[in-house]
Order: sequence, then C-alpha cells, then structure tokens
Amino acid sequence: MTTPVVGTSSPPVCPVSGVTRVTTPTGDSAWLATGYELVRELFADPSLGRSHPAPETAARLGESAFSGGPIGDFDTEFADHARMRTLLAPHFTAKRMRALRPRVEQLTTELLDAIEAQGAPADLQADLALPLPLLVICELLGVPYADRNRFRRWVDAIGNVTDRAVVEQGVGELFAYCLHLVGEKRREPGDDVVSRLCAVEGVTDDEIATHAMVLLFAGHETSAVQIGVGARMLLENPDQWRLLHERPTLVHSAVEELLRACDASSLPRYARGDLTIGETAIPAGDLVLLGIASANHDPSVFTEPEHVDITRQQAAHFLFGYGPRYCLGAPLARIELQVAFGQLVARFPGMTLAVDPASLTERDEVFTGGLTALPVQW
Repeated sequence: MTTPVVGTSSPPVCPVSGVTRVTTPTGDSAWLATGYELVRELFADPSLGRSHPAPETAARLGESAFSGGPIGDFDTEFADHARMRTLLAPHFTAKRMRALRPRVEQLTTELLDAIEAQGAPADLQADLALPLPLLVICELLGVPYADRNRFRRWVDAIGNVTDRAVVEQGVGELFAYCLHLVGEKRREPGDDVVSRLCAVEGVTDDEIATHAMVLLFAGHETSAVQIGVGARMLLENPDQWRLLHERPTLVHSAVEELLRACDASSLPRYARGDLTIGETAIPAGDLVLLGIASANHDPSVFTEPEHVDITRQQAAHFLFGYGPRYCLGAPLARIELQVAFGQLVARFPGMTLAVDPASLTERDEVFTGGLTALPVQW
C-alpha cells in the first residue's frame, strides 16, 4: 500500500516542473521531482525503486520504517513486489470493497450516533476519523478491536520520523503480534484476510505476518489522517460543506478533491542505475523524491489548485500513487471517506469548528502527520 504523508490543508503552489537538488530533514542530499507530468512519468519508471544496494549508507527522508529510507531487497525488489500484489490484490478488489460498504455505513452511523448523544463539542479526530478505519481494518484482518490500543502504540512508533530506536522497537513488537495472530488463524481460521492468506500454499508465517503488519499500519493510519484533514478542509470552506449537503451525489468528486487538495509529502525512490531526468544526470543510488503535493497542485493541470472545489472534474490526483505501485487499498479508503463525509454532512449540516483554525495542531513526530484533535460544534 502507498502511505503518503497527509498534513496541512493549505499546501504551497506548485513550483516549476523539473528536478531540483534538496536536503532532506536528516541532512541528506536528494533530488526533488515536481510537476504533474514528470511525477506521473517517474512513478512508472523502472529505473527508480524503493530498495538500495547499500541501504545502511543510503540517503534518507527520515527514520520511519515505511517512508524514511530504502526497503526491500535490491536484487529481488520487483519480483517481491509482484508476488505481494498477487497475494493481496484479490482481497482488495473494487467488487469486494463494495460488498463491504454496508458494514462501513453501519459503523459510521453508530459512531455518529455516539457523537450526537454525547453532544457538542466533540472531537472528530478521536470520535470518527480514528475509530472508523480502525474498526474496518480489524474486521478485514481478523484482528481483535480490543487490541487497538496496543497496536496503535506500535503504529505510532513505526511512523516516528526522528528516533530509529523507537522505530525498530515498534517494528519488532508489531511483527511479533502479527506472527502470533498468524499462528492463531492457522489453528482457528475465520472469514478474514489473514486466514485466507494462511490457506495459500507456499506462503510462510513470516511472509503473512509482514503483510499483516503493513496492512494494519497502512490500512487505517492514512485513512484516519485523511478523514480528519478532509473534514477540516470542508469546515474551513463552509460553502463547500453546504454544497455537499445540498447535493449529496457530489460525495465522490468531493472525496477526490479533498485527496488532491491535501498536502502530501514526497515519496522516496532510489536510482537503480545512472539515469537522466530532463537534462539532469542522476547518479546510481541517489534519492529521488516524487513531489506529490506539487503534482496535485500543478496549475497547468488544475485550475486554481489552491482552492477546494468539490465539483472539480479534472485530472486524477496522485495521492494513491500511479502505475505499478498504485495503492491496493485505494478502493477501501475511498469507501471509508465517501461514507464518512456523506453521513457527516447530512447528519450535521450546521457543524462548524469549535476553535480558531489557527489553533489546530498536527502530529509532527510521525510521517503520516494528521491532526492531534478536531473540535467541532453544531
């Protein structure tokens, strides 16, 4: 799954398309690729990969496990990626996700019932954005929801951008948890993804546990962040909130626009050999950052890209990636977002922020970002 960082609702205007030498937060040198057409081209370029022949010396974007630096085996990266998609894709098809939609609707209704019963003010981040994708991914993987506080700590540790020791401990503990889960599913299989993977011949417990760990992380963390960020953008653009309430069929384009408009971090890639991007020579092993936010805000592709327009029907965004690495979880994320925003706006047409927008803070210690809280009233 692709796990872009999602943050502020007011990203900068796209710079000129091209490749620029930059310095990452770790102090390493990298190349930043910007502009819609260039980022799309590089997404599908086999000259770039996620692995590195000498990962211990590779330039890094941060310390987090999934986005900080190289991952995978350099010699077998593409074969390993193809095997992963072969194993997991059948469990995340659009058809299978559509069948899940009624359950997502039920869970969302229950969460909004609780918010309404509690009364204003409420924290949408804690009361909707986080629990909804957590509940869904737990059911999909066969993970006990009662364990959420345990693996949430590990998820936060894995995403830490500054402390490698914290990251390594989080990875170890979450992997051990998932390995134990695999053992339980082999003994008592259920109707869930982990159980179905256990039934595939030739797949080891370690392999299943690794996939479960990634799915548990990516399958709820980025959706939780995006529900909060998207709700904030709608609340900060009350004309768009009202429009969605008046025309609920716009929820599909609204979700795509909120995904486009958010500030997504650059995705790391490594040059697998010497290559040239435009007129710039990139040496083998160099870190190349795909500027997702710049691509999604390219004014040559998106009219007034800094504005949120839920009726927008322009080019596709890159928040879920593009090409061979397009996010397997995109159909699930879209359903969660469509249901969450659709029900939220219908249920609370007069909802507003309960605090000054300037007082909202984001988590800067984890690469996925996201709001610490989203206080609302109605």
